[in-house]
Amino acid sequence: MKAIYFSTGGAADVLQYGEIGSPGECGEHQILVHIKAAGINPIDCKIRSAPERFPVTFPVIPGCDGAGIVAATGSQVKNFTPGDEVYFSQPGFNNRQGTYAEYVLVDAGLAALKPRTLSFEQAAAAPLVFITAWEALYDRTRISSGQTVLIHAGAGGVGHAAIQLAKLAGAQVITTVSSEEKANFARQLGADQTINYRTQDVVTEVMRWTAGKGVDIAFDTVGPEVLQTCFRCVKPYGDVVTILQPSADTDWSEARKRNVRFSLELMLSPVLMEWAEAKLHQGEILQQCAQLFDENKLTIKIARSFALSDAAAAQQFLEQNHPAGKVVLTVK
Repeated sequence: MKAIYFSTGGAADVLQYGEIGSPGECGEHQILVHIKAAGINPIDCKIRSAPERFPVTFPVIPGCDGAGIVAATGSQVKNFTPGDEVYFSQPGFNNRQGTYAEYVLVDAGLAALKPRTLSFEQAAAAPLVFITAWEALYDRTRISSGQTVLIHAGAGGVGHAAIQLAKLAGAQVITTVSSEEKANFARQLGADQTINYRTQDVVTEVMRWTAGKGVDIAFDTVGPEVLQTCFRCVKPYGDVVTILQPSADTDWSEARKRNVRFSLELMLSPVLMEWAEAKLHQGEILQQCAQLFDENKLTIKIARSFALSDAAAAQQFLEQNHPAGKVVLTVK
């Protein structure tokens, strides 16, 4: 089959396109998916840059997100049949391979029927970011109606999913952006307030808009420096959740004074740690999101599409441009 793969870590130019061995037969609880599109996420670039940090098998086929057609099912799979259109997120860990390929074996619990109203490209862009935002806001912080949430990088992949899920929960949303174009995009998604972090002080603006109280929830999708500011944006007894690893020099004193409840969110963990129930939960999240997409209550923005053979250029585009929305690969 045709696939993108690499045999050593490095910059995007280590990615090769060519023939590689097919995945083989389904395990009892797996489905074989004929990939029609694959989403690109920052984690793909991190795995490519430093594969030694992850439980991957060389040559590595990258990619977590995919959408396609079920070609075969394992003997214990009851919820899918060949011909079903599905979408899913599965990192290529623990003897699995990724989605930058024509075919991939997928743990059936991680997949859901593709939203009928989305193209394969749109569906492939959605899983990782919506699962991440769902778990962070609904599972970790238990967001509720009437709360105020600060979502960092609201025009990014996870950010633009989080704005929509927060609004569906009945929350008020403040989000950070880097340009007026991204601010307009965030407002179209439902953001109530936008802060241009390049020209405005985020903490000052958050306190101004919350009358000095702070937000109920601060969601860090960027990294340690932004996480540090979250502790000054959240109200006493509020929630801070991050999808990044806190740095060793993080100053927790402000969080402690405010009795902040702190949460970590890593949507890769169910596959990384082989947690069967957590995999099923992620499949259930995608089922619920599919219904919301089909009810026109969620949307996904594609910043740019590339052919599978142009995966190196696609990853470079993501790393260099940090576009509004998602980058996807189309697979013929």
